[in-house]
Amino acid sequence: MLQNPYTGKLIVMEGLDGSGQSTQANLLKDFLLKKGYQTVLTKEPTQDSKDGRKIREVLDKKSEIQPQKLQELFAQDRKEHLEGVIIPALKEGKIVISDRYFFSSFAYGTTSGLDLGWLIEINNDFLLPDITFFLKVSPEICLKRVDVRNKNKERTLFEEKEKLSKVWQVYQNLPNRFDNISVINGEKSIEEVAGFVKKIIKKELKI
Repeated sequence: MLQNPYTGKLIVMEGLDGSGQSTQANLLKDFLLKKGYQTVLTKEPTQDSKDGRKIREVLDKKSEIQPQKLQELFAQDRKEHLEGVIIPALKEGKIVISDRYFFSSFAYGTTSGLDLGWLIEINNDFLLPDITFFLKVSPEICLKRVDVRNKNKERTLFEEKEKLSKVWQVYQNLPNRFDNISVINGEKSIEEVAGFVKKIIKKELKI
């Protein structure tokens, strides 16, 4: 994987479905904007690409494909995401916050029976984040949050306790393989979690 050669910074927020990564990504964006940083908030899978829309159909159980094909779609969507959104912003010196990135592919793809080495290989030409946050929240709490959020909506493809437990086992091992990953207790209040994130960001960006 490639080190970021641009003046901007790539920050990634990761965690199980229901861990609060989307909420924290938004709060971090607001914090950095107030500090005067040009900030771009984005999300994977994207909603604009053909591959991103196919992925969403699979996650929402509206269609089915093999796990390997799904991860190939994620990689292609990520390639377009980098080329169209992330890298142009980094070149302009902006801070890009991505709600999920290739770490999600590693964790969720492995849970689907795919080889981690293969998953890393198909993402090997992509940028490494400058900072990654993993929000650690138990599968039980995540599912309770998902059910409250979704109300009467059906859970998506990976929103089951057994699957999420396996996903977190993979997440916990990734800091041993990749640099600049901070694991944060996401079971604290939203404000407390945001405080932990800000503390690390202030240190890394020297603000």
